Parts: sequence; structure tokens; C-alpha cells
Amino acid sequence: MSTLPPAQALALYRLRCSRQCLRVEQKRIAHWRRLLRARIDLIVAAAVPPEPLGQDDWGALPASAERDLPDHLDLVCALSDGRPPDFDRLGELLDRDRRLASYQATVTHALAGCTEELISALAANPASSLQDVPHLS
Repeated sequence: MSTLPPAQALALYRLRCSRQCLRVEQKRIAHWRRLLRARIDLIVAAAVPPEPLGQDDWGALPASAERDLPDHLDLVCALSDGRPPDFDRLGELLDRDRRLASYQATVTHALAGCTEELISALAANPASSLQDVPHLS
């Protein structure tokens, strides 16, 4: 097995670390976007509650499903914390989600570029994938 020169091994190591960092950042972004969208959904649901469950005009639901069907009013009440919905924040939350979406696209693009670079480096020297991580001194 041929070994890479230290500079190339270090570059490969840095690419792997960069990919890992970008993947972690993607997960963080996804979590924040889920939280923002949940807040947006709650505000919208306060104005226009979701339709009741179990409205089965075709008889497609099994008869046993009715026993597990939650009461619609209970579900609607669960969406509220007792305070009036803050409709004024909706625009702000949507703007934050748009900014997060743009940031997410930037991180996704950076991850794709880093991945392409790593694949090219490994394709040029497949044995390099078996090498130890270089010692950083």
C-alpha cells in the first residue's frame, strides 16, 4: 500500500473533518427550521384549526379506529396555551425561516463541494482511504 505525502494526507483529513462539521451544521439547521415551522403552524392553526379527524365518508377507516380517535375539541385546545395567538409575529417567523432556508442552501452547497473534492481525492488514490489519520504537530 502506498502512503500519501504528509501534506496530501492532511488535506484529506481536513476534507473529512470539514464534511463532518457541515453535516452537523445541517442537522442543527434542520432542527431550528422544524422549531420555527412548528411555531408558525401553531399560529396558523389558532386562526384556522385543522379539520376534524375521522371524517370518513367512504367507510375506509376500520371500525376499531374510532376507539383511538381523539376528540376534536381536545386537540384544538391542545394547540393553545391559553393566550391569544401572536399573529403579529407570523411575518417575523416566516422571515427567519426564509433566512434559515437560504443559510441551509449555502451549507448544503458547501457540503456538496466538499464531498466532490473528497471523492476526487479518493478516486485519484483509492488506497488513501485506508491510511491512518495524520499526526498534527
